[in-house]
Amino acid sequence: MNKKNEKERLAKEIVDTLCKKGYRALYAGGYVRDMILGTAYSGDIDIATNARPEEISRVFPDVARVGEHFGVMIVRKKNIAFEVATFRSDIGTRDGRHPEKIEFVDEQTDAMRRDFTINGLFFDPEKRELLDYVSGKADLEKGIIRAIGNPAERFCEDYLRLLRAIRFAARFSYTIEKKTWNAMCASRNGIRSIAPERIFQELDKLLRGPKPDSAITLLHESGLLALVLPEVEALRGVPQPEEFHPEGDVFAHTVKALSLLENPGQCAAWSVLLHDIGKPGTLQHLDRIRFNNHHRLGADMARRALKRLKASGSLIDCVCACIDNHMNFMNVQKMRLSTLKKFLARPTFDDEMLLHKADCIASHGDLENYHFLQEKKKVFTAEMIKPEPLLRGADLIEAGLTPGPVFGKILKEAYDLQLEEYITDREQALKWLREKAEKSK
Repeated sequence: MNKKNEKERLAKEIVDTLCKKGYRALYAGGYVRDMILGTAYSGDIDIATNARPEEISRVFPDVARVGEHFGVMIVRKKNIAFEVATFRSDIGTRDGRHPEKIEFVDEQTDAMRRDFTINGLFFDPEKRELLDYVSGKADLEKGIIRAIGNPAERFCEDYLRLLRAIRFAARFSYTIEKKTWNAMCASRNGIRSIAPERIFQELDKLLRGPKPDSAITLLHESGLLALVLPEVEALRGVPQPEEFHPEGDVFAHTVKALSLLENPGQCAAWSVLLHDIGKPGTLQHLDRIRFNNHHRLGADMARRALKRLKASGSLIDCVCACIDNHMNFMNVQKMRLSTLKKFLARPTFDDEMLLHKADCIASHGDLENYHFLQEKKKVFTAEMIKPEPLLRGADLIEAGLTPGPVFGKILKEAYDLQLEEYITDREQALKWLREKAEKSK
């Protein structure tokens, strides 16, 4: 049984157990939405019930009370966590995220507190019945993102919903309903109250979704982009030389590059988004428009931006390496063999290739260097690209050399010769070393 089917089976077990105890239990949220759409769903299966938190804890032995104050319990089955939440109504807002208090209510009232109609659907797996109290099915059929009830109130309850609306609109190619859109624009400053790590998580989903270009465009049009990623908003209106960038300004180029991504990994997605953020700060009108060293400034700016958003250190390092190296692709066919092999051996090479391909197609369209590297990657084995060094420090000592800073230089020179294939085995390496040591005496 695959993981998806196992999760569905265990979720049904939880519902069955609650129903046998006399409670009502329903599937809620994204799982129901995607089930109606007939699309694959990889998220959690949330369960809503009229059982109170203390009753849920009595029914299930493995329960975490992490959200008990808000009527939410985590039930674990075979190491899979399921959110089991009591039907509730949220009253007031304390911090743009948490309600001041809650009341336990019926399922219909619970549906009215949720964010968007397409996410406000319930499904009764016992009766195989859809329960739609918010006209969510009609909005799914029309392709509309609509806030439930008063849009301004929904966003004030959790300003992260501003980004969620855009993510869902981009993911499904839906239109945001006019009143919902107007409330989003009016409420956009509320996003400042949301913790940076929550903003990052939502942006990350948005970028790695099926339509990141549409999402970034909607972020700009709503005014949210200037608040969450001012470095990207600043790309608008920055001109580029038409002979290399017929697509338009730097923002247009970035959006087009994003449109070319298909299920990108995290590093590739963020690298494409941020790869040219150094251009506004390096713009010069010389013989033509130039952005000298924009890759270096861009890497520094990306590091600061991602730190601000509380991204992981590994992601920051990967993205910054991709941005800092992305201009070196123009030189690959002129590189010495040793330099080219080091280029291919970079730990971020695959992500850099995705960035380079999107960067080229979104501008001049020339993929010659991309195809050159693809061919070299086929020709060179992993051992040829990054072989074990034929010489070590102990060999230098045995040759009579005195340990010191010169060791590093000698070993680097030997390794470069090995990559260049001038030295192909240990016997040649030791011979080269003896000649080197003799000359240094």
